[in-house]
Amino acid sequence: MTQEQAAVLLTMMKTDIGIKGTTAYDERFGQIILYSAEKIAQEGATLNMESAEDQQLVVMYASWTWRRRDTGEGMPRMLRYALNNRIMKEKAHG
Repeated sequence: MTQEQAAVLLTMMKTDIGIKGTTAYDERFGQIILYSAEKIAQEGATLNMESAEDQQLVVMYASWTWRRRDTGEGMPRMLRYALNNRIMKEKAHG
C-alpha cells in the first residue's frame, strides 16, 4: 500500500466514523488500516489497493475494528458478506 493510498483510506475511514477536523488519531487509524488489510489477506483475499471495492472493504473492516473497541460487537453481517464475496470472487477467477 502506497502512502497516497493510505492517505485516501485514512480520509475515508475518518469520514465513515464521523471524525472531522483533527489529526489526533491519524497514527492510530493508520495502524488499524494496515491491521485490517492484513486480516483480510489472512482470510484469503489478495487486495488490489487500486480497486475501489478493495479500498472500501479495508475501510469497512477498519471502521468496525475502531468501533468494536468500545462496543465489543461482533462482525456486522454486511461486512462478513462483503468479505466472503471478495474471497469467493478471487477464488472463482483463480
